[in-house]
Amino acid sequence: MQKDVADKEAVVDKVDKELSLNRVQLQRLSELQRRKKLSASVGRQRLVAQSEIERLSSLLSIPEDARASSMEIYREAWEKDLIHGRSIEKILAASMYMACRKHNVPRTLDEIETVTRVGKKDIIKTSKLLTTKLGMRLAPTSPLEYVSRFCEKLNLKRHVEERASEIIKKALEKDITSGRGPTGIAASAIYIAAILCGDRKTQKDVSEATGVTEVTLRVRYKEIARKLGIKVE
Repeated sequence: MQKDVADKEAVVDKVDKELSLNRVQLQRLSELQRRKKLSASVGRQRLVAQSEIERLSSLLSIPEDARASSMEIYREAWEKDLIHGRSIEKILAASMYMACRKHNVPRTLDEIETVTRVGKKDIIKTSKLLTTKLGMRLAPTSPLEYVSRFCEKLNLKRHVEERASEIIKKALEKDITSGRGPTGIAASAIYIAAILCGDRKTQKDVSEATGVTEVTLRVRYKEIARKLGIKVE
C-alpha cells in the first residue's frame, strides 16, 4: 500500500517537473518568437524609412552624404525610442531637414514641407526635439547659402548673384540679419541686386521662387536698403 502511494507521488512529481519544464520551454519559445517578430517589424520599418528617404532625397536633389545622414538620424531616433507615439512622417521630415542643415545643403522649410506634406511648424518642433535628445548641434544657416540656388530659379545672371552676396555680407557685418530668417534675407538681397543690375524681378516672382511671402520680402528689402543706404527705385 505504502509502495503504491510512493509510486503515485513519484509519478505526480515527475509529471509536475515535466510540466514545469514544458512551461519554461514554452516561455522561451514565446519570447524567441516575440523577438523574431519585433526584429522583423523593425526591419520592415527601416526599409520603409530608407525607401522614403531615398524618394525625398530624389525630389529635393539631396546629395548622397546628406541622404546617408538623414537615415542615420532616423536610425538613432528609432534606437532611442523617440519614434514611439510620434508620427514617422514628422521624424523623417525633421531628419531630412537636419541632414540638409548639417551638410550645408540649402533646402527651405517650404521645399521640405511640399515633398513631405509635414507642416513647417511640425518640422521645426520635431527637429528641436531630435537635436536635444540626440545631442546634436546645428550651426545657423547663412543667407549666403541660398543665393546661388534662388538666382538659378529666377534665371538671374552671375553678376546679380555676386551683387546679392555683397549686400548680404554687408548686412551681416552690420548685424542687420540678427533674428531674421536666412531665406528672407537672401530673397531681399536678390530682389535689390536684380533692380540695381537692371534685371528687375517682381516681388511675386521672387516670392514664388524663394518661398518667402511678399509681405516679408517688402519689409526685409526696405529695411536692408535703408540701413545700408541703398536707393531702390
